Amino acid sequence: MKELLTHAIKKVTLELIYEVVEERTREIKEEIEKVKKRQEEDFRYINDKIDAQFKYLNEKIDSGLSQLNHRIDTVIQLLVSIKQHDK
Repeated sequence: MKELLTHAIKKVTLELIYEVVEERTREIKEEIEKVKKRQEEDFRYINDKIDAQFKYLNEKIDSGLSQLNHRIDTVIQLLVSIKQHDK
């Protein structure tokens, strides 16, 4: 009788442990999924910010190049004028 009772207690205890482990495992998996979703959202946000910065920098570079080209054209015109004036 004692062995049967001991066996039953062990079996019930193991079942309870398994249930707790399964529940905790499920909770951990849910938390992992939440972290993955947050990570994906963060990556998307960062990528959007990087894209916006690239667009901004490209516009600044294009504007700077345009101004530089305009100044070069002005200098060339002045040089041509000076050259023609010297003749």
